[in-house]
Amino acid sequence: MREAMLYERLEGEAVRCGLCAFRCRIAAGQRGVCGVRENRGGTLYSLVYGRSISAAVDPIEKKPLYHFLPGSRAFSIATVGCNFTCTFCQNADISQAPRSLSKGGGDWEDWARPLSPEQVVALARRERCAAIAYTYTEPTIFFEYAYDCSRRATPEGLKNVFVSNGYMTGEALATIGDDLHAANIDLKGSDAFYRRLCGARQAPVLETIRRMRERGVWVEVTTLVIPGHNDDEETLRELAEFLVGVDPDMPWHLSRFGPRYKLLDAPPTPVATLMRAAEIGYNAGLNYVYVGNAPGNTYEHTRCPECGAICVHRQGYQVRNLMDGRTCRTCGYELAVIV
Repeated sequence: MREAMLYERLEGEAVRCGLCAFRCRIAAGQRGVCGVRENRGGTLYSLVYGRSISAAVDPIEKKPLYHFLPGSRAFSIATVGCNFTCTFCQNADISQAPRSLSKGGGDWEDWARPLSPEQVVALARRERCAAIAYTYTEPTIFFEYAYDCSRRATPEGLKNVFVSNGYMTGEALATIGDDLHAANIDLKGSDAFYRRLCGARQAPVLETIRRMRERGVWVEVTTLVIPGHNDDEETLRELAEFLVGVDPDMPWHLSRFGPRYKLLDAPPTPVATLMRAAEIGYNAGLNYVYVGNAPGNTYEHTRCPECGAICVHRQGYQVRNLMDGRTCRTCGYELAVIV
């Protein structure tokens, strides 16, 4: 347990958390919507600091990040908890644990492994990782832990990556500052989609994407395409046009849905739907669009926007970099890739 960052004390021992866009007003003895930040006598505490629920070495492409250190490895960590309640969450067993288990956190504390920021950095270096990824659940809700890890990682030559729902406040982003190097943000659908399936709103996510790019954070965006919910042409075109307006070089990952958690009545996404969505992205003006969870499709590779040549070849997580630095060997075009 650690005193939280980014909160203010209010009258009557209440506090207001300034970490995510919900800006929860939390009475004494209560927790925020994330379930892992608790007000004890007018002081807000993180209940998950240094309590890793998962730690693993992943290909950076699994985040997914295709244009940030392609072919490298990331040391991935997470705690329990999330500020969203997505009905289709693929990691609901850990993201929703503080809500689904008994009051007081239940058994999740038995699952968690004590892992200090110093240990995280040491393990990342031992495993020859290029980055630390704060992932699997929402890193915003374990911000203090991610912040302390990142502050130690950067001087060691490690990059820091958030895989996030994008609901953090501007204050949180400014606080982590130059120690956040890249992020994959979920842009899930329309505002109605967010309200209906995630218990949130779209606008803060759009603002986070803008803010991150303005601050020089490398951003890639993922949309899980769910039949009957966000696969219509209007929604997909609006999302693509927003990304083009921020940065046409921002990669857009369109991921195939499979029934999970509470959303079991929607079918798996047809591959043809994903192909159509990719074309919508390109027609809107994006330079890099990918299709995920559909092995062997034509949108796995990074192609030169100028001549169409394959510059990074992918088969699953097997990656062959065919560039000279960041340059297409066929035409000399410089791609938007951080190597």
